[in-house]
Amino acid sequence: MSDKRSKQKSKYTLDRNIPGAFEGETVTRRRFMTGTAHTAGAIAASAFALPALGFAIGPIFKSTPHHWEVVGTEGMFTDTNYVPVVLTVAPNIGEAGKTTVYVRKFNPELDTDPYDKGTPYIAISSRCAHLGCPVRWVDAAERFICPCHGGVYDLLGRRVGGPPVRPLDRFYTRVAGESVEVGPRFSVNSELKRFSPRDPGEPLDGIGQYLYPSRPGAQKL
Repeated sequence: MSDKRSKQKSKYTLDRNIPGAFEGETVTRRRFMTGTAHTAGAIAASAFALPALGFAIGPIFKSTPHHWEVVGTEGMFTDTNYVPVVLTVAPNIGEAGKTTVYVRKFNPELDTDPYDKGTPYIAISSRCAHLGCPVRWVDAAERFICPCHGGVYDLLGRRVGGPPVRPLDRFYTRVAGESVEVGPRFSVNSELKRFSPRDPGEPLDGIGQYLYPSRPGAQKL
């Protein structure tokens, strides 16, 4: 046991015959300066990186209050055709925060999906699920058509042609008195199952719903 201890290197620099060492010193000057330089570099890098990282990812954790807006009275809408209305989706930024939404009454003959039960009105987004271009409802064809890349959706907003990866997004609706109100946006898969809002180009069928999870701050009801 004593031989093993004698072979262990001493922690004191003087015992290890390091040039310039003095009695009681346990850390070499070179090691001390190297450690100091690395620490200073890490602090400097953090001073630049942490604020930028916080600025980039902070907004996704910020929860946005539910916004409901009156878009008309019940007499304005039918259950056989869509009426375009203008909805504010981002307040306080003027016209840039507005979008067109297509609204009609719930029709039990058309809206047979169980996820639509109890929904007084169907409100469909005009933002294409491919790259976000504005789609247009063509009454004669009973189709939503995107002029940018040929995306085509049926009267329920489900993709029937072109590159979009999922149906058009929808909005929650409710009736207050005689007024029709449109609320937060939500996304749907091909079966019209509801998901928290996703960005264009993010599929929600199969593995897609796991590859593109909802943002922590996304609106939910």
